[in-house]
Amino acid sequence: MKRAKVNQNINLNDYNDIWVIGEQREGKIHPVTIELIGEAKKLAGEINKKVVVVVAGYEINEEVNKLLYYGVDKVIYLSNPLLKNFSTDGYSISISNLILERKPEIVLVGATSIGRDLGPRIAAKVGTGLVADCTMLSIDPEDKKLLQTRPAFGGNLMATIICPINRPQMATVRPGVMKKATHIDRPTGVVEVVAPAITEADIVAKVVKIMKSSKKTVDLTDAKIIVSGGRGVKGPEGFELIKALAEKLGGEVGASRACIDSGWIDSMHQIGQTGTTVRPEVYFACGISGAIQHLAGMSDSKYIVAINSDPAAPIFNVCDLGIVGDLKEVIPAMIEEIEKNKTFEI
Repeated sequence: MKRAKVNQNINLNDYNDIWVIGEQREGKIHPVTIELIGEAKKLAGEINKKVVVVVAGYEINEEVNKLLYYGVDKVIYLSNPLLKNFSTDGYSISISNLILERKPEIVLVGATSIGRDLGPRIAAKVGTGLVADCTMLSIDPEDKKLLQTRPAFGGNLMATIICPINRPQMATVRPGVMKKATHIDRPTGVVEVVAPAITEADIVAKVVKIMKSSKKTVDLTDAKIIVSGGRGVKGPEGFELIKALAEKLGGEVGASRACIDSGWIDSMHQIGQTGTTVRPEVYFACGISGAIQHLAGMSDSKYIVAINSDPAAPIFNVCDLGIVGDLKEVIPAMIEEIEKNKTFEI
């Protein structure tokens, strides 16, 4: 397949609309897509643009139609048997050629394992820049450019980046950061089916076999309850208490970066600026001091419960309920009370 050439003579006025690159896995739309739609609609309202979702796959018509119920103006469904399973070549070629043809002004991609692979390749193919792992997006009130904010220097400061010359303006956005789009009853958008002219020869790396790991996955972004441990747990054995409380509450286990760096728990549990951003119904911060890098990843939780032996810990400034005490005494007492009552609902 002949690759479309990048036009270096860009007229910014030729670019319109905000695109969300939808993600599907095994025929199901990934939740980050709904989060990106919500953010795209917010941005579109400020610059009077339409919101378009682009989804690549095959035989997923029902899932594609569901996206209309989140208030988008259009869904472009790239349908081809070669796109049924994700491939870097097939997806990046199909989407980048569509971008070069249709000229969206802004393109948003989820910062998932797939999005982090796909986003940079699309940006390179269309000749634009990409801001990775954004935690905030906004519109400059003066010139209407996209302001893309992300952690820098290990999360010690936040950098806001713009793309003043090239288009589209592209960003990958962390899952769990943006609020999901609201489901509506009467959609007005349309689905356009496009058949990309890709061939087997275009896809260098082939999917030979899909093998699922037997390792338990951690779903922090959709968890209603998260019990997190920090440096105050004082070692991997301290996480046994954290896991016990999470199990009693039907929640997930989280951790601060210090615990990950110390090797006390797997990195998939990390919450914060350089980890996962979460917004559960209840967040238990156990032995977590409340460093700004950690707060950035969980401060949007509906309720925050802090347990810390230091009454001056910054976490007490943001929590809804604070318990000053040794978590090795407090958590067993909590578990005992839960077992007595046998009920805990959110």
